Amino acid sequence: MFITDIRKDFYEVVVNQRVALLVSSDIDALCACKILQALFHCDQVQYTLVPVTGWQDLGTAFMEHKEQFQYFVLINCGANVDLLETLQPDDDSIFFICDTHRPVDVVNVYNDTQVKLLIKQDDDLGVPSYDDIFRDEEEDGEDSGNESDGGSEPSGKRRRFDEGAVERRIERQRAKREWEARRREVLFDYEQYEYHGTSAAMVIFELAWVLTKDTKDMLWWAVIGLTDQWVHDKLTHMKYVTDIATLQRHVSRHNHRNEDEENSLSIDCMRLSFEYDLRLTLYQHWSLYESICNSCYTACNFKLWSLQGQKKLQEFLADMGLPLKQVRQKFHSMDMSIKENLREVIEESSNKYGMKDIRIQTFGVHFGFKNRFLASDVVHAAVALLENTEKEESASDNFIKALDCLSRSNLERLHLGIDLAKRKLMAIQQTVASCICTNLILSQGPFLYCYLMEGTPDVKLFSKPMALTLLCKYLLKAFVCSTKNKRCRLLPLIMAAPMNAEKGTVIVLGIPPESETSDKKNFFGRAFEKAAESTSSRTLHDHFDTSIIELKMEDRSKFMDALITLLS
Repeated sequence: MFITDIRKDFYEVVVNQRVALLVSSDIDALCACKILQALFHCDQVQYTLVPVTGWQDLGTAFMEHKEQFQYFVLINCGANVDLLETLQPDDDSIFFICDTHRPVDVVNVYNDTQVKLLIKQDDDLGVPSYDDIFRDEEEDGEDSGNESDGGSEPSGKRRRFDEGAVERRIERQRAKREWEARRREVLFDYEQYEYHGTSAAMVIFELAWVLTKDTKDMLWWAVIGLTDQWVHDKLTHMKYVTDIATLQRHVSRHNHRNEDEENSLSIDCMRLSFEYDLRLTLYQHWSLYESICNSCYTACNFKLWSLQGQKKLQEFLADMGLPLKQVRQKFHSMDMSIKENLREVIEESSNKYGMKDIRIQTFGVHFGFKNRFLASDVVHAAVALLENTEKEESASDNFIKALDCLSRSNLERLHLGIDLAKRKLMAIQQTVASCICTNLILSQGPFLYCYLMEGTPDVKLFSKPMALTLLCKYLLKAFVCSTKNKRCRLLPLIMAAPMNAEKGTVIVLGIPPESETSDKKNFFGRAFEKAAESTSSRTLHDHFDTSIIELKMEDRSKFMDALITLLS
């Protein structure tokens, strides 16, 4: 059931209870969690935080906590399956679900008692009407009742053969078959594509705003939640711009509120600002040269994996009139005279080189006088900490570290995350270059396919879903920029990488075709299910995104063959 009044139907219900917070492992969920934790601290609500990485984790966490808790808040998990079927809870368990995954399962939508959805209604949800999906079985019950009555009459008074009743029954059965066929069609259309709705952090921030308990920190977390969706390409450009405008109004309100306060000049103050900044990843914490080389947008436009591309980059730097010595040193060590109008200089030269979208609407933050971060810097740092493969640490340890780096009191951890993110981006850039140069991307007919072999450098990093997603999107963009085949430019990409050598499994991920006007809807989730079913492949559909699965290595070729047949 959709909740219309988030304050009355959600917050005022849980504020005097003990709550279990089940939070998915993505940055938007972490930000929503931070805002909710801050609200709970305000009102001294007792809660237990449990990180969950997939459906099995969610099931285990629920089993462990169902005795102690009646109220469960699920962030970025639980909306796109029939939750009561999955978890089999008691009748008194109540689930509040704040999830960006679409489509929302119809049973969750029409369950009035146990499932409460904290989901923005203005998203284009397109939920089928109740009568198209559910049907009362009373009519069928009446038929069978008549027949049994007939059997109990004395045999002497045999009931006259009623042709009308038979015809009516046949008519009802025919109508039922037609309704069932229509139901299947309606459900197929509704569930065919997977996509994402409004950021969970934004939904929870709006709750804080309604409660008049919103702070600058909460607003910054909402900004990071939205930016996470943009970095991982989960929402359309139109939706991003609309949500940015909403947050911009909140930023103006907060800045205006603090204008005459003395703390706006203090050493530990926090200043949020709307920026029209460069699409160069982490450039303020790196050298400009390395940022250009390792940012998807510039590397793909220049085709930096080729000698021609490297030459073009040198020409671009010369066109800007920036000395190589300046460009190759740390950004904060560059001459102030160069930094002052750097954005304008880069934008002017980018336009000449066909990069008209080098600047993007985003937000920046100043902590005191020294530390300045863009929202995308924090997203990259938090993801790198969340999926850190350099140390053998548990998923929940990494979750807590990523959660910590979002607090302004933990800037050391944030800088550590930024260093990890740089190494990850360099690994992605090198992998993309080697895949393009060695023609590892194959056209399989209805889709492109790339398999990272065991032994590829940094292959361990790409066993993680968000790292593989970023690589996949970067690789598809690079392929579209470098291929001469016009048909291949319109194809989606499936990527597989070794996941667990001991179990002999690979992680498989599918993304929609690359285009600026794409609606970001992904049909691979359904296709993967059907292909696994038809070939009896040993797959694990454990990830909250249905387009990411785990597959046994030996079943890979038959699974791919089935997908080709299915999608042709």
